[in-house]
Amino acid sequence: MSVHADPRKADFEGAKLAKRLRRLVGQAIADYSMIEAGDKVMVCLSGGKDSYAMLDVLMRLREKSPVAFELVAVNLDQRHPGFPEHVLPDYLKAIGVDFRIEVQDTYSVVKRVIPDGKTMCGLCSRLRRGVLYRVAGELGATKIALGHHRDDILETFFLNLFHGGKLKAMPPKLVSDDGKHVVIRPLAYVEEADLEAYATLREFPIIPCDLCGSQDQLQRKQVKAMLHEWEKQQPGRMQTIFGALTNVAPSHLLDRTLHDFTRVAATDEPAAQPINLVPRASRLKP
Repeated sequence: MSVHADPRKADFEGAKLAKRLRRLVGQAIADYSMIEAGDKVMVCLSGGKDSYAMLDVLMRLREKSPVAFELVAVNLDQRHPGFPEHVLPDYLKAIGVDFRIEVQDTYSVVKRVIPDGKTMCGLCSRLRRGVLYRVAGELGATKIALGHHRDDILETFFLNLFHGGKLKAMPPKLVSDDGKHVVIRPLAYVEEADLEAYATLREFPIIPCDLCGSQDQLQRKQVKAMLHEWEKQQPGRMQTIFGALTNVAPSHLLDRTLHDFTRVAATDEPAAQPINLVPRASRLKP
């Protein structure tokens, strides 16, 4: 912030940002029935801006929520070299939230299996997910909250489109492969830029995400750069694409498992309009 900046204006903008995040997270929770009365939500905390913001906003929403639910923050210490062990416990104690630090040396496993110079993110993610599912069972958590935001969802959509040959993104709510856990993404409607600004506003003690020495996948970096360039050329394009993910017309695609093309025939009757369960306001302007 500039030394000449008006502190009153900064406070006003900060309050607007906090209110916007609460509204967007609350809307996503409502639209996809993410949290219900009596839930125990395990908030996965990595030490990055996204998970810090998710925990912060969920704590604030819980204060005024019409339904009672619990929060427990969980961090997986994977024994990355240089990981500052005191940062998260000190922060979580200071804000008064229940938490658990799970220590599991997945770093050594990944280093042993993955050749030098190759990305470790895929295997690391799978190992981390398995540990977190186990911890959720031990804690009796009914929901597992992950900090993926709108931009993550869009990047994943294009990665699957370009490299996986699938129309697939990150769902805001899903059941784990073993059928035992419900995973939610409360930040699904939130832009990454807002999370960066909120992290600065709230002065979260950010822990670097590259302690393992591995680099982000080049393909994801390329997609992120592509989307940012599109947004620069035509502001609002990313939100339009995101809205399209909530407004799917299966009959106008080519997937025969989603639409029975064998029954398509003239009827002399106007075609029925499809029913979309998500309100248009939520789809286009979360």
